[in-house]
Amino acid sequence: MKITRAGQNPSKPGPEEYFTGTVRLDPLFQAEEPGRATGTHVTFEPRARTAWHTHPAGQTLIVTFGRGRVQREGGPIEEISEGDIVWFPAEEKHWHGAAPDTAMSHIAIQESIDGSPVTWMEKVSDDDYEG
Repeated sequence: MKITRAGQNPSKPGPEEYFTGTVRLDPLFQAEEPGRATGTHVTFEPRARTAWHTHPAGQTLIVTFGRGRVQREGGPIEEISEGDIVWFPAEEKHWHGAAPDTAMSHIAIQESIDGSPVTWMEKVSDDDYEG
């Protein structure tokens, strides 16, 4: 058994190469072998968002606060809010972030395949974010 106490893992800013705007990452857990799952509580200030990316085993988002936006490649921008759960299948190109005027937080859960949980791509432009 392993207990990770609240606040044990320090917060860190979302790296500029993968995020637009102000984003805070609060690591929640990282499974030990043979497990592959990781979880992070991610907080986006208004208009903040990820770059386009994929996950080798998919990703689940659990929205814990506010309002946000998600989009898969080729699909419409979808509004999300507290209590919503979003699933992106393996290798589906997507992005997610806060609404234009409201912050949003979610728990992101994904699994690593061959040591990597994510493949980052180009940033989401302001025009693409606006839809």
